[in-house]
Amino acid sequence: MIRNQVDIITMGCSKNLVDSEKLMGMLVAQGYTCTHDDSNPRGEIVVVNTCGFIGDAKKESIDMILQLAQAKEQGRIGKLFVMGCLAERYRAQLETEIPEVDKYYGKFDFQQLVADLGKAPVTERDAHRIITTPKHYAYLKISEGCDRHCAYCAIPIITGKHHSRPIGEIVDEVKYLVAQGVKEFQVIAQELTYYGVDIDGKRHIAELVDQIARVKGVKWIRLHYAYPNQFPEDLLDVMSRHDNVCKYMDVALQHVSDNMLQRMRRNFTREESYQFVEKLRKAVPGITLRTTMMVGFPGETDEDFNQLLEFVKWARFERMGAFAYSEEEGTYSARHYKDDVPEAVKRQRLDRLMALQQDISEEITQQEVDKVLKVIIDRREGDYYVGRSESSSPEVDPEILIPVGLKRLRRGCFYQVRITHAEEFDLYGVVV
Repeated sequence: MIRNQVDIITMGCSKNLVDSEKLMGMLVAQGYTCTHDDSNPRGEIVVVNTCGFIGDAKKESIDMILQLAQAKEQGRIGKLFVMGCLAERYRAQLETEIPEVDKYYGKFDFQQLVADLGKAPVTERDAHRIITTPKHYAYLKISEGCDRHCAYCAIPIITGKHHSRPIGEIVDEVKYLVAQGVKEFQVIAQELTYYGVDIDGKRHIAELVDQIARVKGVKWIRLHYAYPNQFPEDLLDVMSRHDNVCKYMDVALQHVSDNMLQRMRRNFTREESYQFVEKLRKAVPGITLRTTMMVGFPGETDEDFNQLLEFVKWARFERMGAFAYSEEEGTYSARHYKDDVPEAVKRQRLDRLMALQQDISEEITQQEVDKVLKVIIDRREGDYYVGRSESSSPEVDPEILIPVGLKRLRRGCFYQVRITHAEEFDLYGVVV
């Protein structure tokens, strides 16, 4: 056990990662040494930042807590604290079932954790985030919560109503991070395009992105987790106007049949889905679209699923993920619908959908061959430098592999790379 060390382990999404980075900054300001996602935590204190979104994520978080509880019992770590979404939603149950944890904290009260450690009080405003990603990129969380009430989603139950951070506070954070060497920002929120509505009833995401793009040193801005209903079209104008706003949009569409969209409470129609994709591609030529689809939602028929296949075939999304419906307690669908699509059918539909998308992705990837792309280098792995173009987000999208040669490439720097060939998920290229 290492005295005065806090090991922080983050489960789940990049929004959780930002919370962990803020917590690390507060703890370092208190005089602690911090590690993040250490494979062998040995700190005086270990903090698990949990995910509670879907069944698999909840299981992973619980398994990690149990593993660390055993480490505590064996004397390899000192105190064990648990925070985040799982603790926010199931605190009472966890306290009863895993009492080995010294204390549970919710999604938004992790400042109390710092106070409970007994040193001088430090608030989030007093300390800067400690970036755990490669130093040239960072996630930028602009809001918390969600005012949508999609039938399947437990996020509003966990995080509450939408709450936007002030523009000035966000821009100040961007300036600070640029001074620390950050060049690329992944702008994230549960509902990106709703930003500002809770402040004055208006959507201010375009204004915010415009101000971030004007900060000297910001090379790339990438937008994640938009919502198609009432999409602010002025955001597309900002994307077209600024070269450092990547031509990339992550917007979860979930389904396309009117039956499913209505039952999911998405406030969107099949016709509007087609129009929306057309609008994005027309307004921003060459845009990369990332989306997420769901199969097996209660009441999904073969016809509903076939409409989804036809839509994906038509839209040709550059990036697409999909998952099978899993009932979440407390949600509208859990209260009002029977989970009536058999698991075998869910799996079959998911496999068919992803097989279709794989074919589309391979065709799109092959079209990149012989193009020259602006690439940022993330790391070196063996005989290759690994980088990304503006159409790829870290960790989730295809990468570009460049053979190590006579010229040394520097992490976090940009290069012009000619794509020489493509494989199923990755591209290969040479610096020109």
